[in-house]
Amino acid sequence: MNLAVMAPILLPLTSAILALAAWRAPGLQRWAAVAGTFLQFGAALALLNRVNQSGIQTFQVGSWPAPFGITLAVDLFGAIMLAVSGLVGLSVALYALNGIDDERVAYGFYPLFHILLMGVNGAFATGDLFNLYVWFEVMLMASFVLMALGGTRAQLEGSVKYVVLNLLASSLFLSATGLLYGLTGTLNLAQLALVLPETQPHGLTLALSMLYLVAFGIKAAIFPLFFWLPASYHTPPVAVTALFSGLLTKVGAYAMLRVFTLIFRTDPIFTNTLFLVLAGLTMVTGVLGAAAQWDFRRLLSFHIISQIGYLVMGLGLASQAALAGAIYFMVHVILAKTALFLIAGIVERLRGSFDLHQLGGLYRSQPWLALGFALPALALAGLPPFSGFFAKLMLVRAGLEAGQYIIVFTALGVSLLTLFSMSKVWGEVFWKPAAMEPAAVADRGGVPVWMILPTALLVVGGLLLGLFAEPAIQWSHQAAFQLLHPDLYIQAVLGGLP
Repeated sequence: MNLAVMAPILLPLTSAILALAAWRAPGLQRWAAVAGTFLQFGAALALLNRVNQSGIQTFQVGSWPAPFGITLAVDLFGAIMLAVSGLVGLSVALYALNGIDDERVAYGFYPLFHILLMGVNGAFATGDLFNLYVWFEVMLMASFVLMALGGTRAQLEGSVKYVVLNLLASSLFLSATGLLYGLTGTLNLAQLALVLPETQPHGLTLALSMLYLVAFGIKAAIFPLFFWLPASYHTPPVAVTALFSGLLTKVGAYAMLRVFTLIFRTDPIFTNTLFLVLAGLTMVTGVLGAAAQWDFRRLLSFHIISQIGYLVMGLGLASQAALAGAIYFMVHVILAKTALFLIAGIVERLRGSFDLHQLGGLYRSQPWLALGFALPALALAGLPPFSGFFAKLMLVRAGLEAGQYIIVFTALGVSLLTLFSMSKVWGEVFWKPAAMEPAAVADRGGVPVWMILPTALLVVGGLLLGLFAEPAIQWSHQAAFQLLHPDLYIQAVLGGLP
């Protein structure tokens, strides 16, 4: 029995139950969340080390043999994502000590927070499509309530837009899964990897893959399915938005990478070309939307979309180097985006606004915060020696080797526009004189240490990812090798089955 695979799911579930039991003790809920996410992060690191040392880890729930029971399977890619999810969960739990008010705690923030983490980890660990759908629904339910929690007009409007589009994605996901089961008689990913390439007609398989692309594309916010994200992500408290930005769209991107490297491999020329087109359009529309924004959170929300395009680019290029670049890029962008949203929350606490026009002067009064913004911002723009530079370099080199010059030029141009929008934030928030009167600024008070510490943790983590890029890139290549060799996954899950 491999309980190490179950730990990233069981620990947040246990934490959610404890939070419900401590419903009338908000202080206990806060610190229990920190302890629970710390244990979850430690369990994910232990599982990552185990996968790195011993190979793909599996667990058959109820001891039913695959492909008949519920399978959990964690390869190196999944283990990396579980570890990053644990770090983001711990950081947000620390930030929420001061970043979430008592009213939201009283209405169930912490049980929902843990349920969301359970859904994210379940999606990274599941070994069959139906349970991937189940974990997506767990995430949707928890995230919808978290977004609406507080009941402001903006939150309710954003929540409606968010849930309508994501319910459409769920409907397409479930419909495609039912059709796929009728076609193959199985939903186990390893079994599908064996039988689907031989299933006729291939046209039907291709049509099903497009249904999954739309469903996962809505979750990941790719072009042209992204418009729900900037309309909703800026409405809840920053701690919630940071959690969403770091993990939710990345689960959609993870699902795309998983299913299109493992089971939908019958028409790679068509699908890879489509991915490259979607990647370019996602990059361009996202970064142009960001460049036009003057609200700090909306600007960062559009950058979530833009950066997803680089992940789809790696999937479209489909080489080991490109997939390794996508995996490394995913870790980089999770750390950078989560840190930037937390910094936006600190800026709002100091100045009382997210409007760039009303900000300024923080370089002089809070130089540590200016540095904290500059490091992930430069990484997001892809400047050396930061992690974004190495991630984009891997993708650009893979694109040049494949002769895909259009997507390479697009990626480089989008990097320049990303630098432009990050420079705009720097100029408006930190460099220009303060837009508020000195007395009004002073009245805002200081920044609690529990908001500074997790932000610094993510900033330093992203910095180390760039400074020690070589071992991280090696792990990314190992994970990409496993993705491109489905027989390793099949053997781990099904054993000696033909």
